[in-house]
Amino acid sequence: MRQYDYRTPVVPTPFHSRTAAACRTNDWTRWAGYTTVNVYTEVELEYAAIRNRTSVFDLSPMVKYRIAGPDAPSYVNHLVTRNIDKLAPGRVAYVVWCNDDGKVLDDGTLFRFGENEFRLCAQDRHLPWLLDVAIGYNVEIEDVSADVAALALQGPTSCAVLKRFGLRGIETLKPFCIAEFPYRERTLTVSRTGFTGDLGYELWIDPARAEHLWDDLFKADPNHGITPVGSQALDLVRIEAGFIAPHIDFMPAEYAVRHTRGRSPFELGLGWQVDFDKGHFNGRRALLKEKRVGSRYQLIGLDVDGNKPARDSLIYYAKRRQVGHIMSAMWSPTCKRNIAIAILEAGRSSMWKDLWVDIYVKKELKWERIMARGQVVDRRFYKPARRTATPAPDY
Repeated sequence: MRQYDYRTPVVPTPFHSRTAAACRTNDWTRWAGYTTVNVYTEVELEYAAIRNRTSVFDLSPMVKYRIAGPDAPSYVNHLVTRNIDKLAPGRVAYVVWCNDDGKVLDDGTLFRFGENEFRLCAQDRHLPWLLDVAIGYNVEIEDVSADVAALALQGPTSCAVLKRFGLRGIETLKPFCIAEFPYRERTLTVSRTGFTGDLGYELWIDPARAEHLWDDLFKADPNHGITPVGSQALDLVRIEAGFIAPHIDFMPAEYAVRHTRGRSPFELGLGWQVDFDKGHFNGRRALLKEKRVGSRYQLIGLDVDGNKPARDSLIYYAKRRQVGHIMSAMWSPTCKRNIAIAILEAGRSSMWKDLWVDIYVKKELKWERIMARGQVVDRRFYKPARRTATPAPDY
């Protein structure tokens, strides 16, 4: 982004020439200062491509920070809530980091390339916070978002496409592992990661070779029907997978105007991310107190009667008392269920057997109210075996 000035407020990604040619709707959105496609053709067709074939999503706007130096492991352990000493080089981990009040600032993926070199990928920009936390550590932190282009290749045939693309042995790459392959006299980094809850990979490359990568992937095996997908289709599949998204399922603490709007890892169902045995980290004292006295809220998965998506609906106990609300919801074509990610008042599991969702549906400019019963279920609504199978299946 360094080459642009105030006259270019929204920056094109390294794949923009290809995504623009494929986008028939001219429906764009902003992500971290970049312009990305919201919908290429039809959301339903793009969703079907993710679940049935191979999809490609421009991941370049993902904010990326290089963290390196003698104190990098200690610094990262201070920053995030989980113990990264258990993360071996060549592996990736899902992480969250909190402010001093124990409220989540963001979540993302942490790549460990070496003993003292990491890359932190996030939805939003956090350089000032990262630099503040780095005081006293011998560590270098650099925003490398513009230096790394990325594509998410997701779907049941994604491994088959990469094999035809020429990545020998890609089927043996385990989930949350990293591998490097020669590509056009340089290196292509591949991680078995993704935001779809399906078999998939993320490809990281020099921006100068981004367009070549896009073209070569589509040429690799046209019979698999690689389909570009936008943000709306990705949002549907991540709900099915039970993945939470900042600004949708929780308000990052940095953006919360009211201090009560922040959410802790325990309140977001991420208690497994918190390791109190590793030593001090940001928010540790507040999280210890919360563990002792209890949380205010609890994130849950909800199976709602009927087929009307319940996003932003209120949840009632016995149709009378409001006890929560829904953030993300959809009718899942794959699960054949009306699913939702919701937050409830904590410590009231006895009420879960009589939950009702207040849904408002607009039909031809007329609003109708539906009170539908909701059942608390596992938030991971969609869990195909191929997601973690090694070697990856060849469809």
